[in-house]
Amino acid sequence: MTALSPPAVTGRRGPRSRRRAGRRRSWVGWGFAGPFMAVFGLVFLAPIGYSIYLSLFRDQLVGGTSYVGLDNYQRVLDDPAFWEGLGRVTLFLAVQVPIMLGIALLVALAIDSGRLYGRDFFRVAIFLPYAVPAVVATLMWGFMYGTQFGLVGNINDTFDVSLPNPLSADLVLASLGNIVTWEFVGYNMLIFYSALRVIPHSLYEAAEIDGAGQLRVITAIKLPALRGALVIATIFSIIGSYQLFNEPSILQSLAPNAITTDYTPNLYTYALAFSGQQHNYAATVAIVMGLVTMLVAYVVQLRGMRRED
Repeated sequence: MTALSPPAVTGRRGPRSRRRAGRRRSWVGWGFAGPFMAVFGLVFLAPIGYSIYLSLFRDQLVGGTSYVGLDNYQRVLDDPAFWEGLGRVTLFLAVQVPIMLGIALLVALAIDSGRLYGRDFFRVAIFLPYAVPAVVATLMWGFMYGTQFGLVGNINDTFDVSLPNPLSADLVLASLGNIVTWEFVGYNMLIFYSALRVIPHSLYEAAEIDGAGQLRVITAIKLPALRGALVIATIFSIIGSYQLFNEPSILQSLAPNAITTDYTPNLYTYALAFSGQQHNYAATVAIVMGLVTMLVAYVVQLRGMRRED
């Protein structure tokens, strides 16, 4: 007689078991992503949605708040104060950002070269201004710019000269650019330096075998490796330029005739919301500036990715 063999046990599960396992995995994923999504929706999506909601209304003396649709956006497009501020920060961006990133790039290359004496000291010293709060940095430079009480005034009195007033209407934008450059050169230098440190040493060894000089190593190895970091730093700088607020707001008390309430779009938005009590129109200006910033940053990112490819 032959013994009866036990029924074969297969490792396959039925459709119902697979569905339950899939739901469990889905809930586990949401358990990890849920807290982030909640915070993201609360601090990012909700304010944007509320701003869009405000931009569709207008406070009127007669009738109170009324729905106006896209009339506020049309008003922004016809507002000369908005366009003047946007043009001013665009000029600031076109001049200040290349200078700042160029200096940061040169410093990062010098520190990475290994030929700079006191490399660690210079790295910390150049990064240190970024650790200074923007309010403190702007006040410090603002008092140095003063012709009656600051460094410029002391130089004029000591050497009997007449230096241009950095806080005049013609030079205040350049003075702001100098402050922002002083603040953020170290930050961008650190981005570039970090990208340089991850370049494989085998590339340097191959370049040394081929007899390549330092200039050739920079142009053929280091600069191509910095493209991604350069795109990131440029995008951050674009966003920061269009968000220019702290520095002109603080210098406004020292140069009231040069820096007006609509000097930058962010200053204009602040004045509309808190001084003019035009919250709906201020929300509209903020949304339009966000769209402009997003568009310019996207174009820069797209061009940078194409070059990298």
